[in-house]
Amino acid sequence: MVKERARILVVGGGYVGMYTALRLQRSLKRELKEGTAEITVVTPDPYMTYQPFLPEAAAGNISPRHVVVPLRRVLPDCRIVIGEATAVDHAARTATVATLATTEKGLPPEHLTYDELVLAPGSIARTLPVPGLADHGIGFKTVEEAIGLRNHVIEQMDIASSTRDPEIRDAALTFVFVGGGFAGVEALGELEDMTRYAARYYHNVRPEDMKWILVEASDRILPEVGADLGRYTVSELRRRNIDVRLNTRLESCLNRVAVLSDGARFPTRTVVWTAGVKPHPVLAATDLPLDARGRLVCTPQLTVEGTTHAWAAGDAAAVPDVTASEPGATTAPNAQHAVRQAKALADNITRSLRGEPLQSYSHKYAGSVASLGFHKGVAHVYGRKLKGYPAWFMHRTYHLSRIPTFNRKARVLAEWTLAGLFKREIVSLGSLEHPRAEFELAAGGKPSGGSDNPKTGPRDDPKGSS
Repeated sequence: MVKERARILVVGGGYVGMYTALRLQRSLKRELKEGTAEITVVTPDPYMTYQPFLPEAAAGNISPRHVVVPLRRVLPDCRIVIGEATAVDHAARTATVATLATTEKGLPPEHLTYDELVLAPGSIARTLPVPGLADHGIGFKTVEEAIGLRNHVIEQMDIASSTRDPEIRDAALTFVFVGGGFAGVEALGELEDMTRYAARYYHNVRPEDMKWILVEASDRILPEVGADLGRYTVSELRRRNIDVRLNTRLESCLNRVAVLSDGARFPTRTVVWTAGVKPHPVLAATDLPLDARGRLVCTPQLTVEGTTHAWAAGDAAAVPDVTASEPGATTAPNAQHAVRQAKALADNITRSLRGEPLQSYSHKYAGSVASLGFHKGVAHVYGRKLKGYPAWFMHRTYHLSRIPTFNRKARVLAEWTLAGLFKREIVSLGSLEHPRAEFELAAGGKPSGGSDNPKTGPRDDPKGSS
């Protein structure tokens, strides 16, 4: 039994937030029932996104609703608050939260009080001041962005197929991805595979007509899988006629022209930005210690250093890696650590509430797997290196085992099975992003959304995703 009533506030509903609340919900089941403990989860979305499956969702291999986990279903004993935490005053034990209701009505944000704080807001895309990026760039961190990118890519094939203008056609069939990490390489690999398949249904678009360009500022891609597999990945992508440019940066994408640091210029309607992440801005609005990279300074027990009743893990936390040989090393910001840290964090909160000693988080990095498209992949697991089909199979098997809930596992497995028996879907539903546009046009109003005219810019077309 806990020694006193505990109000636990979890900021963030991602890997760490959801798994921490899930573990606490189980370990404090009796206290939650008796009212001596309560768990509140503050999250901007009512679901947790399993990000490793975003590339497959973008390629149409998995339905988008199956890569997200509804929090209210898996956390029935927790209070779910849909909103954005904008500040935390840990000295006063209060968090400032802007909810959907306060934002819509223009009301001041709410102030939630707590006894124990779990900060797990995750990260956001790390952007650079590249001219034109805010206007034309596409991110790849959310399921909405993944499906929007899929619709956009297929729409570009439709544009190229319906025009005789070589400039429009060339720009529509040129796809630039910035960032050679997991997100960039896997998204490019899956989408190139999808368009190669889709091209068979276009009478005047061939796979060799499309230009796929990967831009990476460092001298290698996928550093997590090692130098050898990184070089293999570059060779495999280039064998598929993908232009991989290392030691290169995106200088500008003004006027829909991607200008690279090596002097190359590519007229393009698609610039996908996957060049890293940075800690969530709410961390800077707290009175808790941060490191040079803006992450919370943590102890091996996952408490925030120098404070009490504050905990953190995942992308937002600099957690010491007690298994590393070099001093000062921290755990990598990936799902492998996040899921395990969440369980350790929840167990330590329970121990703290019951007056028991805390335990240190310790996990030796097992390795990494990456998909490069259908039946293609690389893996470096427990010192063993795999390529091609075995690596792709391991990628699917591992992530199927990691995605939360049996419901999601069964649905994803069923979709993969059906995908092996039937043809791939190549439909673009861009109008889903502006569902009222067609009705507004019919009612005599001006539609709020629509696609861009290939040459002159925005147009009032209710269809389209751009």
